[in-house]
Amino acid sequence: MEHGDQHITVVDEEGNEILCEVLFTFDSEQFDKSYVLYYPAETTDDEEIEIFAASFHPSEGNSGDLEPVETEEEWDLIEEMLNTFLDQEEEHEHNHEHEHEK
Repeated sequence: MEHGDQHITVVDEEGNEILCEVLFTFDSEQFDKSYVLYYPAETTDDEEIEIFAASFHPSEGNSGDLEPVETEEEWDLIEEMLNTFLDQEEEHEHNHEHEHEK
Protein backbone atom coordinates (compact mmCIF):
# COMPACT_ATOMS: atom_id res chain seq x y z
CA MET A 1 0.00 0.00 0.00
CA GLU A 2 1.42 3.35 -1.01
CA HIS A 3 0.37 6.76 0.13
CA GLY A 4 1.84 10.19 0.01
CA ASP A 5 1.47 13.63 -1.46
CA GLN A 6 0.43 12.67 -4.96
CA HIS A 7 -2.12 14.43 -7.11
CA ILE A 8 -4.26 13.27 -9.98
CA THR A 9 -6.63 15.18 -12.22
CA VAL A 10 -10.05 13.65 -12.59
CA VAL A 11 -12.63 14.70 -15.17
CA ASP A 12 -16.21 14.73 -13.85
CA GLU A 13 -19.42 14.03 -15.77
CA GLU A 14 -19.60 17.64 -17.00
CA GLY A 15 -16.04 17.55 -18.33
CA ASN A 16 -14.58 19.68 -15.53
CA GLU A 17 -11.06 18.83 -14.45
CA ILE A 18 -10.78 18.40 -10.69
CA LEU A 19 -7.43 18.27 -8.91
CA CYS A 20 -7.51 15.47 -6.36
CA GLU A 21 -5.12 14.26 -3.70
CA VAL A 22 -4.34 10.57 -3.61
CA LEU A 23 -5.14 9.02 -0.25
CA PHE A 24 -3.44 5.73 -1.12
CA THR A 25 -3.13 3.09 -3.82
CA PHE A 26 -3.00 -0.68 -3.56
CA ASP A 27 -2.74 -3.72 -5.84
CA SER A 28 -5.14 -6.64 -5.93
CA GLU A 29 -3.96 -9.98 -7.31
CA GLN A 30 -7.52 -11.26 -6.88
CA PHE A 31 -8.87 -8.80 -9.47
CA ASP A 32 -5.59 -8.27 -11.36
CA LYS A 33 -5.95 -4.49 -10.99
CA SER A 34 -4.69 -1.66 -8.88
CA TYR A 35 -6.91 0.78 -7.05
CA VAL A 36 -6.57 4.41 -6.09
CA LEU A 37 -8.52 6.20 -3.36
CA TYR A 38 -8.63 9.96 -3.69
CA TYR A 39 -10.50 13.10 -2.65
CA PRO A 40 -10.85 16.64 -4.06
CA ALA A 41 -7.81 18.77 -3.18
CA GLU A 42 -9.91 21.87 -2.44
CA THR A 43 -11.52 20.26 0.60
CA THR A 44 -11.14 22.35 3.76
CA ASP A 45 -10.46 20.88 7.18
CA ASP A 46 -14.01 21.72 8.27
CA GLU A 47 -15.66 19.77 5.48
CA GLU A 48 -16.32 16.07 5.61
CA ILE A 49 -14.09 14.50 2.98
CA GLU A 50 -15.81 12.46 0.30
CA ILE A 51 -13.46 9.69 -0.76
CA PHE A 52 -13.64 8.29 -4.29
CA ALA A 53 -12.18 5.07 -5.66
CA ALA A 54 -11.20 3.90 -9.12
CA SER A 55 -9.27 1.02 -10.63
CA PHE A 56 -6.39 1.10 -13.09
CA HIS A 57 -3.90 -1.22 -14.73
CA PRO A 58 -0.34 -0.29 -13.64
CA SER A 59 1.16 -2.10 -16.63
CA GLU A 60 -0.06 0.82 -18.75
CA GLY A 61 2.27 3.17 -16.85
CA ASN A 62 1.25 6.36 -15.15
CA SER A 63 -0.97 7.29 -18.08
CA GLY A 64 -3.27 4.35 -17.40
CA ASP A 65 -6.85 5.54 -17.45
CA LEU A 66 -8.92 5.31 -14.29
CA GLU A 67 -11.84 2.95 -14.60
CA PRO A 68 -14.97 2.77 -12.46
CA VAL A 69 -15.22 0.09 -9.77
CA GLU A 70 -17.97 -2.20 -10.99
CA THR A 71 -18.45 -5.16 -8.68
CA GLU A 72 -19.66 -5.52 -5.10
CA GLU A 73 -16.62 -7.73 -4.37
CA GLU A 74 -14.27 -4.93 -5.44
CA TRP A 75 -16.14 -2.39 -3.27
CA ASP A 76 -15.88 -4.78 -0.30
CA LEU A 77 -12.12 -5.05 -0.82
CA ILE A 78 -11.75 -1.27 -1.15
CA GLU A 79 -13.78 -0.68 2.01
CA GLU A 80 -11.64 -3.20 3.90
CA MET A 81 -8.43 -1.55 2.71
CA LEU A 82 -9.78 1.91 3.57
CA ASN A 83 -10.69 0.81 7.09
CA THR A 84 -7.22 -0.69 7.55
CA PHE A 85 -5.63 2.51 6.26
CA LEU A 86 -7.74 4.71 8.55
CA ASP A 87 -6.97 2.48 11.55
CA GLN A 88 -3.24 2.79 10.83
CA GLU A 89 -3.50 6.58 10.46
CA GLU A 90 -5.43 6.86 13.73
CA GLU A 91 -2.89 4.66 15.50
CA HIS A 92 -0.04 6.74 14.06
CA GLU A 93 -1.65 9.99 15.26
CA HIS A 94 -2.36 8.47 18.67
CA ASN A 95 1.27 7.33 19.07
CA HIS A 96 2.47 10.74 17.89
CA GLU A 97 0.35 12.47 20.56
CA HIS A 98 1.89 10.28 23.29
CA GLU A 99 5.39 11.23 22.18
CA HIS A 100 4.58 14.90 22.83
CA GLU A 101 3.22 14.12 26.31
CA LYS A 102 6.52 12.59 27.50
